[in-house]
Order: sequence, then C-alpha cells, then structure tokens
Amino acid sequence: MGAPVHGSGLRTDRPERSRRALVAGSVGNFIEWYEFGVYGYFATVIAARFFTPEGGSEVEALVKTYASFALAFFFRPVGAALFGRLGDRVGRRPVLIMVIVLMTAATTLIGVLPTYDTVGALAPWLLTFLRVLQGLSAGGEFGGAVSVMTEFAPPGSRGLYGSWQSFTVAMGLLGGAGVAALLATVLSEGQLGDWGWRLPFLLTLPMGLGALWLRLRLDETPSFESLREEPLPERPPGREVAKAIALGAGRIMGWAAAGYTFLVVLPSYLQSSLNATFQQALVATVLANLGFAATIIPAGLLSDRIGRRPVMLTGALLVTVLAVPLLNLLQNTGTSNAVKGGAVFVAGAVVGLMAGPGPAMLSEMFPTSVRYTGLGLAYALSNAVFSGCAGLIITETIKRTGSVDIPAYYAAVTCAVSVLALLTLRKEPVQGGS
Repeated sequence: MGAPVHGSGLRTDRPERSRRALVAGSVGNFIEWYEFGVYGYFATVIAARFFTPEGGSEVEALVKTYASFALAFFFRPVGAALFGRLGDRVGRRPVLIMVIVLMTAATTLIGVLPTYDTVGALAPWLLTFLRVLQGLSAGGEFGGAVSVMTEFAPPGSRGLYGSWQSFTVAMGLLGGAGVAALLATVLSEGQLGDWGWRLPFLLTLPMGLGALWLRLRLDETPSFESLREEPLPERPPGREVAKAIALGAGRIMGWAAAGYTFLVVLPSYLQSSLNATFQQALVATVLANLGFAATIIPAGLLSDRIGRRPVMLTGALLVTVLAVPLLNLLQNTGTSNAVKGGAVFVAGAVVGLMAGPGPAMLSEMFPTSVRYTGLGLAYALSNAVFSGCAGLIITETIKRTGSVDIPAYYAAVTCAVSVLALLTLRKEPVQGGS
C-alpha cells in the first residue's frame, strides 16, 4: 500500500495561520521529547533513587528503570487510540489542549516524587504511574500535532512542515541533554543524586504553560472544518486502515529503533559498557543529536522535491551498513576523540534522513476522517516496540551475552526491515493537496 488509503483531504490556508499551527503543533512535541530525553540521560541516577533497595545490584536497577521507560511507550498506542478517536470526531485543537495539560502535570509531578529511601517500594510504583500518564499523553500528541502541521501546510510543503515535528524531537533531546550537562557541571555528584535530578522535570511546568497558551490560540484545521460540514463523512473500511497502520509502523521502525539507540540509550551504554564518564556520555549524545537536527529539515524539504521514498530509503540503508563500523570506532581505545565525535554526529545525521520525511509520509497514508488515529497509532506502535524497548533490550542482551556490539545490531536489523517496507512507497514526489 504505497498510496494513501483514500484522498488525503489536505488543504492550505493563510500563511500566518500555517505558521501559528507549526509552532503550536511542535511545542508539545518539544516538551514530550525533552522529558523522555531527561529520563534517559538520568537513567542511572533514577535507578539508584527509585529502583535500588539496599543490597540490590546497579545493573538490575537499570533494567527496571528501562522497564518503566518501556511501559510508558506501551501506553502510547492506548493514548493514540483514545485521543485519536476524539481528535477525529471533535477536532484537533481541543484534544491537543487536553494532551498538553496531562503531559505537563505528569512530568512536573515526577520532579516532586519521594524516593525509595523515603517511601520504600511505593516509590517505583508512583514513578511508573506517572510514566503511564506520560505515555498516554505522548500517544495523543503525535497524531494531532502532525495532523495540524500537514493540514495547514502550503501546497508542496508537507514534507517541510511535517519535518518540524521531528526537528523538535532533536531540540527536545538537545534541551534535555543541555540541562543535564549543565547540572552535571555545576553540581557535585552527591547534589545531582540528592536533588539536582529533579530540576529538569520541574522545568516542564513553565514550558507547559507556554505551550498551553499557544494551543488556546490555535485555529481548527481547514481539512477538519470541511469534514465537519459533510453530513456523513466517508470513513475507509477498518481492515484497510489497519493494514495502513501496520505498514506505516514498519516503514518507521528503523527510525524509531536507531533514533532511540543513538540519541537516548547511548549515554547509559557508554557509561555501563565502555566506562565513559557522565560528562563524556552527554557530550557524545549532544553531538549525535546535533547531527540528527542538521539533516531533518533538509531531508523533509528534499522529500517535497523528489519524494519521501528515496530520502527515507537512503537513511535506512546507511544505518544498516554503518551501524557496526560506527560503534566499533567508539569501542576502539586508539580512536581519537575527534573521530569518535564525528562518528556519533554521522550516526545522528543518517537517522535524520528518515525522521525528516517520516511525519508527512504517515499523514499522507490516511484520509482526514481517520488521520489523527491512523498516523498516531502507526507511530505509537512502532515507538512502543522499537524505541520504548530499546534500552531494555540492549541492556538485558548485553548482560546475557557480554557482547558490546548489541546496539549496532539492533539498529541495523530494524532498519533493514524498514527498507523492505519503504520499497512499497510510490516513487514520484508528493505535491499539492491531493
């Protein structure tokens, strides 16, 4: 199924409304990935504070931390189905407002949670509950944000507009890494573990209030307004939508897996497997995210000119071929820091080739009547399995096998599968509002 399920229903509107939609749609995504990045960067600290009773092992605690991480991802499809159905029935704007409120509240509360030393076994359960709420809100965020961006996009610019969703992923992860690096620099290790880790989560509150203000000023999309004017809006058969969701998830599984492997799991991997310091791991992560950010918008723009397929295929093929050699450069003690920095930059950059056109590609697979639900579920399912489980799978497999090449194999195999799914995409450029 290379073409959309039915007519896409994408329309354009005045430039100022399009720009407002771009900002309002992307700001929630920034907050979401800022928090998920912070959780990943502070995984070892969180493990010690919430999952390590007296006498427990550090590796076991880290596995439990990533299990909580994965659980939040598995609630994304639930959020995508719940909020997506609402968004396709009552509108994109009201649902995106609900999502940002839930996301902000859950993330801020993590910053004030009592630790294991204070409330014992209740601490990990409280943290996991808030992670579930974050998963629900994150599941409802993507489908609505991408629908808003692409339904307001000018003709021939859906790839560019959709790429801002992925760009704010990079900005969110970089923001989280920047805050983590700053705290690691100005605070002692003891201060960071005692209370410093809370600050990045508490910063979500002012960011969330700003995002809420922007979304309250957002207009409903012209595509949804047109759909609401129809007496009986046409909905494609459920089986057809389900096939499109499965295919969409397959097309982006490499993006999901490689993205989280290189951009979020990398810090803990470098510390636990390659004996890097916390600061060295964060520097590597910042470089990877800079590479990721550098290629996203150019890739989205290029996909408007030559099509989604060649751009995304290039990224998936490059990860498949380069993952193991790039990781071997990091493992080699004789490799200079400059070369290692270049390796992680390139790793992030090739993922950006998939992430740039990805949102528009998913949006074009579904008509207006099921777009919020369809693209949200495709993204959430792929991320639940291949992003949310990345840290857990990699950490546990390294623990069992002793092989430090596991992250590269994981990224390469998932991208190879994505290559097969992407081959079903039509070759011609996607233009206009068809």
